[in-house]
Amino acid sequence: GSVTPRITTIPCPGCQHDIDLGERGISMLFRNFTLESIVERYRQAARAAIAIMCNICKPPQQQEATKSCMDCKASYCNECFKLHHPWGTPKAQHEYVGPTTNFRPKVLMCPEHEMEKVNMYCEVCRRPVCHLCKLGGSHANHKVTSMSSAYKILKEKLAKSIHYLISKEDQVRTQITDLERLINQTEENGQLAERQANEHFERLFETLQERKSEMLRSIEQSRNRRLDQLKTQVEEYQGMLENSGLVGYAQEVLKETDQSCFVQTAKQLHIRIQKATDSLKTFHPAADPCFDEFVLDTSKEETLLKEMCFGGVPDPPLIDLSHSRVYNEASICWRLSDDHLPTDHHVLEYRKLGSPSQSPSQEDGEDRGVWRTTDRVYGSSAMVQDLDQNSLYAFRVRSCRNSMFSPYSPEVTFYTPPAPAFGFLFSDKCGFSSERLVLNNRRDTVESVAGLAFLLAAERVQTGSYIGLDYIIGDTGISQGRHYWAFKVEPYSYMVKVGVASDTKLLEWFHNPRDTSSPRYDHDSGHDSGSEDTCYDLSQPFTLLTLGMGKLFIPKASSSSSVSSGNASSGDPGNRMLPMPQRIGVCLDYDAHRVYFYDADTMRCLYERQVDCSGTMYPAFGLMGSGKVQLEDFTMKKLTF
Repeated sequence: GSVTPRITTIPCPGCQHDIDLGERGISMLFRNFTLESIVERYRQAARAAIAIMCNICKPPQQQEATKSCMDCKASYCNECFKLHHPWGTPKAQHEYVGPTTNFRPKVLMCPEHEMEKVNMYCEVCRRPVCHLCKLGGSHANHKVTSMSSAYKILKEKLAKSIHYLISKEDQVRTQITDLERLINQTEENGQLAERQANEHFERLFETLQERKSEMLRSIEQSRNRRLDQLKTQVEEYQGMLENSGLVGYAQEVLKETDQSCFVQTAKQLHIRIQKATDSLKTFHPAADPCFDEFVLDTSKEETLLKEMCFGGVPDPPLIDLSHSRVYNEASICWRLSDDHLPTDHHVLEYRKLGSPSQSPSQEDGEDRGVWRTTDRVYGSSAMVQDLDQNSLYAFRVRSCRNSMFSPYSPEVTFYTPPAPAFGFLFSDKCGFSSERLVLNNRRDTVESVAGLAFLLAAERVQTGSYIGLDYIIGDTGISQGRHYWAFKVEPYSYMVKVGVASDTKLLEWFHNPRDTSSPRYDHDSGHDSGSEDTCYDLSQPFTLLTLGMGKLFIPKASSSSSVSSGNASSGDPGNRMLPMPQRIGVCLDYDAHRVYFYDADTMRCLYERQVDCSGTMYPAFGLMGSGKVQLEDFTMKKLTF
């Protein structure tokens, strides 16, 4: 047989949208006993002329009911009620009300525990709950109060609100009058704006028609003038033909035998013949048949017409790429237009296009190409949450003023990282050299400088001095999962090594004694050094990538590493140098024992390698000479000052 479908949505009469009720549907909603009582009172008032009869009495002596028993679900007259509810029996404890036909029990049951009555009020969720909800349900950690206390507080609040509304009745009536006046003004102003718009368009049509007539008239005049010139030239050349015009006349003159008469006529005739001969040698049409100068270009006008809008429409904003960042969340900033008029709000839209490894046409997801809209934004930036990892997103924004939207800003695209963002700050307790590394108060920027001790030690050196790497790490370690962080290395930095290192390796680096002025001191440079002639196949508990002087150096490829460029695996150091990205990203897959280095702007993987994740791994940074590293805002943990 057919099964009645469960109701999972109900229409809201206010916003005209369907409200999702969840998997259990309408059974998750409380009964509204207050509304039932109000409806019942109106029903009784409507049935006042029709009495409810006693269900026990038999005609013709049937009496009108005076009570209804909610437990027996029957109506009684006074005598029958006393007869069926004797004093001292359990029936005497039944709940009774005035005569009614509604015998639904007035007991509020818990939607989650159907056999339990609600007896407490959750102050967090603002709804009645039962004792099972408080003991081990979804309200276990919520603050609850007794039903009587909640009843008293809410009743007082409701009474005060009603009293306030009643006291403001005159004010409400005045506001209604103002609103009605605004409605009339809106209708009148709307009709006026419509008439004015029609007038403007009519003037545009008239201007366009006038201009059309003028330009067509110019074309016609030029055409007629050229045709007249060409026809005149044709007639002149027709006169040169035999037996007509100049040639025929010249032939007749040649028949003249009188020498004096011939000379008299032939002199002028020869001049005319010579001119005709010269014109044949230098033939040139009297008019150009090409009408290129009359080709009409309306592209600018069409663009202007398409962009034609009301005077109050704001110009589109422009998304600021330098201040916008996208990780698991997107922080999109934009610059406002230069019309200097305030806007009411902005609307940011975004859509998923694909992933860095596939073109948008290869993405088969249902949400591809569907624009999603954020809530109204009243500033110049907005946050977008719950973005998919390793994906490409497009963003656009538009402004609104007086219910009129501007055109959309040009679309911009951003890539999301391949793993969740890892938050940390530079550790001020790792044992770094405070003389050579300067950490700012926020601990998101470290700068390498020449310390006083180094300058004093270098005073004794005559031939040269060796500068060692000064390391600093993040204040949070990684012991599982995939994590991504990003930072910026200043282009002027002499040499910076970035990557990951285990806690045991960091102990060696920070606690080994060293003399930075000694040329014999040779700190472990790591297996990624761009100057090494050999590459290491064994997995080590650290991996560092070298950057400096605006370049990024790809280590020599090994069996445990891979690079994005085929030439990077060759022995030529020049093939292993890339321009330093503006932002560098690092992704550590602890469980897979691999580390990846990215261009954070395009999410292109520049280098990946196996790393021994036997202990706790930390983001590691080594600086030599002048240099500066700054963490991204999303990477930086929030500080409380």
